[in-house]
Amino acid sequence: MASVSRSRTGAILWFALALLVILADQASKAWANDVLAASWIQVTGFFNLVLLRNTGSAFSFLADAGGWQKLLFSAVAIGVSAAMAAVIWKHSAEKLAPAAAALVLGGAIGNLIDRLMLGSVTDFIDLHIGDIHWPAFNIADSAIVLGVIFFILIELRKK
Repeated sequence: MASVSRSRTGAILWFALALLVILADQASKAWANDVLAASWIQVTGFFNLVLLRNTGSAFSFLADAGGWQKLLFSAVAIGVSAAMAAVIWKHSAEKLAPAAAALVLGGAIGNLIDRLMLGSVTDFIDLHIGDIHWPAFNIADSAIVLGVIFFILIELRKK
C-alpha cells in the first residue's frame, strides 16, 4: 500500500513538471505575441527573438499542406500525450523516464494548445550563425527535444 501511495505521489510530481512546461510555454508565447508582433529583438549576435507562425511540424514540415495537417498533428500530439502519461504513471518511482515523459508531455500539450486555439504554433526563438538560421522554435519544442534526449540516454544506458 505504501509503494502505491509513493508511486501516485511521484506521478503527481511528474505531472506537475509537465504542467510547469505547459505554463512556461504558454506564458512565453503570450509574451512573444504581445511584444514581438511589430518587430524582432536581437539578443546576441547568434540569438534573436522573432514572431513566427508554424502550421506544420518540426522544420515547418507540411506547413503548406492546406490545413489537413492540423488534424494530423493534433491527433499525434494527443496520442503522444496519452503514451507519455502512461509512462509517467508506470515509471513514476524512477527518475529519468518519467522526467523525459513529463517534458515531452508538457511540450506536446503546449504546442497542441496553440494548434487548436490559433491554428498554428507560435515560434519565437531564432538561433543563427551569420545568415544561416536554425528553424525558429519555442519552449515546448525545447522540452520535447530534451525529453527525447533523455529517452535516448535511457536506451544507451541499457546497452
